[in-house]
Amino acid sequence: MEKQKYKVATKLAFSRFVSTKETVGDARVWSCCGENYTEIICMQRHASRHHSTEINHLKHKIILHGKRIGLQSETCGEASLIPLTHLSHDDVFPWLPEAIEEDVGNIDEPGRILLFYKYCHVSNTEHVRNWQLELGRRLNITGKIRIATEGLNGTVGGSIAATNIYMEAVMKHPFFLGLTRDDFKTSTGQSLHFSCGLKVGIFAEIVPIGISSTCVSHEEAGPHLSVEEFHEAVSDIMTDEKKQKTAVLLDCRNFYESRIGQFKGALAPDIRKFSYFPEYVDKNLDYFKDKSVYMYCTGGIRCERGSAYLKSKGVCKDVFQLHGGIHKYLQKYPDGYFRGKLFVFDDRYAIEFNEDVISDCSYCGTPCDQYQPCSSQHCHQLVLSCSACRLKDLTACCATCQKNENDGTPMEECRCTSSRKRIPLENQPNIETRVSDQSSNTDEHDIIQHNGSFN
Repeated sequence: MEKQKYKVATKLAFSRFVSTKETVGDARVWSCCGENYTEIICMQRHASRHHSTEINHLKHKIILHGKRIGLQSETCGEASLIPLTHLSHDDVFPWLPEAIEEDVGNIDEPGRILLFYKYCHVSNTEHVRNWQLELGRRLNITGKIRIATEGLNGTVGGSIAATNIYMEAVMKHPFFLGLTRDDFKTSTGQSLHFSCGLKVGIFAEIVPIGISSTCVSHEEAGPHLSVEEFHEAVSDIMTDEKKQKTAVLLDCRNFYESRIGQFKGALAPDIRKFSYFPEYVDKNLDYFKDKSVYMYCTGGIRCERGSAYLKSKGVCKDVFQLHGGIHKYLQKYPDGYFRGKLFVFDDRYAIEFNEDVISDCSYCGTPCDQYQPCSSQHCHQLVLSCSACRLKDLTACCATCQKNENDGTPMEECRCTSSRKRIPLENQPNIETRVSDQSSNTDEHDIIQHNGSFN
C-alpha cells in the first residue's frame, strides 16, 4: 500500500507541476524556462528532464498532507490520497490548487460561465462539498453546485484564469477523472452573475426528477446524437411529411425556458418543474406510442434521466438525446433550427445566439424575452415585462404581487401558479401547428421560479 501511495503521489505531483505551466487563453499552451510548448507531451518531457527536484518536493508535500489529514481507501489509487472530509486553507493537491490573486471586482474584465455535469459514483459527498467550497474560495468562483452519490452537476462563474484552473482541478479529482474539457459548456459571463455567491449542496439526485436512480438509471438512457447528427435529424423532420407523423422533437425543459427559445416544431411540455416530467410522460403515453423521440435540454443532464424514463415505458420506437444539449448545438449552429434565447440559471437569465424573439410581454403582448425578477419583495418569480410596461411600474407576476398585498413571507410558488394546469394532455397536432403555437402555450401572466436543474 505504501509503495502504491508513493507511486500515486509521484503521478499527481508531476501532473500538478505541468498544469501550473499552462498559460491562459483559448489555445492550450505551456510556458516554461523561456520556451512555449503547444503539445502536452513536449511539456511533460521537458518537466521530466529539467524539473525533477521541484516535482520530488511537491510529491513529498502531497504525501505529508495525506498522512496529516487521514487517508481513505478506494479502488482508485489516486483516491487513496483524498482527505476524508476536512480541508484546510493550506492544503494543496492537483485537484485543489493554491489561491490565485486577481481583482474579480472589475466588471470590465472578461469572464466566463461554466455549465457541466458528471454521472459517477461519489463515495464521499461531504468531502466533495468541502472541496468545492474551498476551491471556490481560492479561485473567487461563484455559482450553484449539486452533489449526490450519483455524481456532480453545476454552473459556476469567474474570470477566464479562474475558470481555466477550476476546470483542470475538477478533471484531476479522482472521482471525476472521466471529465474532459468538452464536457464543460462555456459562455461569456462573470462571478457577479451569481448574486447568491457559491451554493454547494448535497442532494439525493444531481437533477431532481423525483425517481430513485435504482428504479430508472441514467445508464439506461437513450443513445446520444452528436450536434451534427441531431441537426440532420431535425432537418429531416422539418422537410419530410412522413417523418413528421412518426417523430417527436421533445423539449425536456420547463415551460418558462422553452417560452423564450426552442427548436422549430418542438413539443414543449407546459410543465413548471422537471420533477413533473415522469407524470407528464405517464399521462401522454398514447402521444409517444410507436414514435421516434428526439429529446433535448439545456446541457444534456435532464435528457439522461428523462430519456431513460421514457424508454422504460416501452411505447416508443426509438428515444434519442442531444449530446451536450442546446448549449453545444448553438455553438455549432447559432443560426440553425433553435430560435430565440437560451434560458440559463444565473442572473443573466438568457444568452443570445440569434436575433429571433419568440415570446411576448405578459402585460401588453409586444415581443419581449427579457426576464426580470418580480418587483414584490416576497416573491421569487421571474416575469416578462417590456421596457414600456416597466416604465408604467407593471413589474410583477400577478395583481397580488403588484399591490404587495402579501405579508412579506417569501413564497416558493406565488398564488397565481394555482391557476395553471399541472400536467397538460397532448393532442396530435402536426409540426406546422406546433411551430405556429410555440409562443402561445402559456397563460397571460405566466411566471417562473428557479429550481435545481442547471443543465
